[in-house]
Amino acid sequence: MKLGLQLGYWGAGPPRNAAELVAAAEEFGFDAVFAAEAWGSDAFTPLAWWGPGTRRVRLGTSVVQMSARTPAACAMQALTLDHLSGGRFVLGLGVSGPQVVEGWYGRPFAKPLARTREYVSILRQVMARAAPVVNDGPHYPLPYRGPGSLGLGKPLKPITHPLRADLPIWLGAEGPKNVALAAEIADGWLAIYYAPRLAGMYDEWLAEGFAKSGRSREDFEVAATCQVVVTDDPAAVRAVLKPFVALYIGGMGAPSMNFHAEVFTRMGYGEVVRDVGGLFQAGREEEAARAVPDELVAEISIVGTADHVRAEIGRWEKAGVTMLLVGCRDVASIKAVAEACQ
Repeated sequence: MKLGLQLGYWGAGPPRNAAELVAAAEEFGFDAVFAAEAWGSDAFTPLAWWGPGTRRVRLGTSVVQMSARTPAACAMQALTLDHLSGGRFVLGLGVSGPQVVEGWYGRPFAKPLARTREYVSILRQVMARAAPVVNDGPHYPLPYRGPGSLGLGKPLKPITHPLRADLPIWLGAEGPKNVALAAEIADGWLAIYYAPRLAGMYDEWLAEGFAKSGRSREDFEVAATCQVVVTDDPAAVRAVLKPFVALYIGGMGAPSMNFHAEVFTRMGYGEVVRDVGGLFQAGREEEAARAVPDELVAEISIVGTADHVRAEIGRWEKAGVTMLLVGCRDVASIKAVAEACQ
């Protein structure tokens, strides 16, 4: 099992010990370090800032939001970081949700699957640099010929030659159609709130995508966000994790469209989603956290003694996960997780 350190996105300010954590991830054998973005800090800059202190670990985004950049702009940042890191960059993409896309980026959210397909197609063209980049689709037309156009747009190839035509592209996906799309057009699936119990269901979604592309699972990565904590007091740790689960159920999406909540509903926690979401949206956030059951947290995290963690990591690996993205916040935790994974 490979390990990835999830730095996440920033709160009110940057984390003070991020450089130390990145160095520890490299020292203790982590495979990759990832940064994320919401509607504050971006995902590329932290990798460019802290990445020079590394020589081995891959540097990835988990995830960059598609609506934040045009496909060509995203490709420019990706190929730049890939050069600067010596071919260690992984581009993780996600569609985000309508509240962020329409409220923060001022872009329409409709048809996320079609938009993703066009976006990735343009990225692949840029990285291949085989011909000027063109796209006839309605979402990201290149050259642009729509309202306000001067009609002077010219298909272009990137000036900078990409280091790798096959730079890995992973998709953050939660629903069955999006997961299938990841297997069809991407090199990996960034899974949030993965439950090994449902591995058979995930396999069916992935198989649909592989069947369309003709590819196999051998070269495909499944990177699952999973809090891994070595402790003798798992109940206390789960209590700390519950507010974050409540936030994603009740506060990281609209009541009428919350992809995270739908994940838990598919896991069989429909009543929990209703209760936690209602409490959170009513401003009763502490009650919402207390309403998250222990068994739900236990399904999506690995918390316990070193022996327990080691056994659980093996179970997640058998369920098809190739990498665990862990959110360690100190060097001791990174070391403990790495040792448990050996």
